[in-house]
Amino acid sequence: MLHSRSVLDDAHILVVDDQPDQLRLLIDVLRQAGCRISIAFDGAQAYQRALAIAPDLIVMDVRMPRMDGFAACRLLADTPATRTIPIIFLTAADELHERLEGLDIGAVDYVSKPFEPAEVLARIRVHLSRAGGRQDRAASTGAPDTTGNGAIVRAAVRHLSARLSAPPTVEELARLLGTHEKRLSRAFREELGQTVFEYLRGERLRIAQQLLTGTPLSIAHIAEEIGFSSAANFATAFRERFAISPSAYRQAGQQGGELGAPDAGQSEQRYVDPQ
Repeated sequence: MLHSRSVLDDAHILVVDDQPDQLRLLIDVLRQAGCRISIAFDGAQAYQRALAIAPDLIVMDVRMPRMDGFAACRLLADTPATRTIPIIFLTAADELHERLEGLDIGAVDYVSKPFEPAEVLARIRVHLSRAGGRQDRAASTGAPDTTGNGAIVRAAVRHLSARLSAPPTVEELARLLGTHEKRLSRAFREELGQTVFEYLRGERLRIAQQLLTGTPLSIAHIAEEIGFSSAANFATAFRERFAISPSAYRQAGQQGGELGAPDAGQSEQRYVDPQ
């Protein structure tokens, strides 16, 4: 028992919940276990406080005003200074699809309310132990992301890359990231020099290049796989970008010839994570 408590002793936990009674209960449990505690009342505040204090672990609700827990988790997971902080969702949002989404976007655990204090402490112990205690997150490389735009774009790119065939609208994507369409569009322009649509089309065509030379999939199947409404629309977009048709590109690749390159001023610009 003493060994278990030593993991929690002086561990810095960020607790995020908009319900005062839930906060009080969890704070009492953690204080009795010897933890240091910081508090946030929504996802936006959680993100900013995590950047400022680098907690050892975050316990966070999902359904909160302004920015929900899922949106905050996406930003935290795509910010170099916070991506290694374990996040445990502690929430009444316990439908299967919600639990799966929470784990898919980067949480290490998902606990339903009402909760058993002993179980929450046990899960926190496990994840603190696996994280190796407090980590030096200030040593991440690259310039600090003072605007938050880098995290927004990284999270957006990650989400779009997994859904090329059926991406969300810009408005839906912004909502998933806890921001608004205008800021998301501005972040893409400032970070990538492109609109969201330009990035998405460029990424689709980049994937198409790989599929054309690396798979036997038909051009119609490739068009469907990357989200074009028809093979004709795909062929037109491909030819406009690379000055070569998809079939000619595939043939040149199979014969070891010189493949088409992007037109001047239309170079592919992928988002590369510095980490």
